[in-house]
Amino acid sequence: MKLPVLYTFRRCPYAMRARISLYYSKISYEHREILLKDRPGELYALSPKGTVPVLNLPDGKVLDESLDIMKWSISVNDPDSWLVNNITDQLNAIRINDDDFKKWLDKYKYHDRYPEFPIKYYRHECEEILQSFEKKLDKRTYLFCQKISLADMAILPFIRQFANVDILWFNGRFANISKWMGELIESEIFQSMMKKYEIWKPSSKGQKIIFNN
Repeated sequence: MKLPVLYTFRRCPYAMRARISLYYSKISYEHREILLKDRPGELYALSPKGTVPVLNLPDGKVLDESLDIMKWSISVNDPDSWLVNNITDQLNAIRINDDDFKKWLDKYKYHDRYPEFPIKYYRHECEEILQSFEKKLDKRTYLFCQKISLADMAILPFIRQFANVDILWFNGRFANISKWMGELIESEIFQSMMKKYEIWKPSSKGQKIIFNN
């Protein structure tokens, strides 16, 4: 049986989304780990923008946006109803993450490239967005209900990046988010999808990830 083929980079938060959703939905696929500094021509042939993740489906359809891959995976199998409750609020939170938080996160992480403002300025812009998540977690275990949702797992990789810039400060500043993040990072899905793979060579097949449903 022909499998979907995923082009991915382990540390990319967008690629993490794709792998999380494939593991969650237990969709078998071919894993092709690439280096962003040496992107293969096969990636550009599927998606000219050359970013990851890219999922090439068996019917030839190409998904090159992380959220589209998550939605597709869930449409195939959504065992714990990740996209059932508060759908509009979930998608709006993901939009804020992708459009606003990610912009400030990059400037915070790479503040030496943006000397027009000090690092604390960029951190503060991120804080303003994270405050709403911190308040949500005052009342519940996860962002939108008492169980994991799509938004939790779609936003997690980006908050993890933010936290890792200064983890001690982060844990002291955002106690609720820190607890939420710690639980999700220790989950079987997250740990499984962060497994390391050898870099894919165009002359070979990728690593087959098989789920026995």
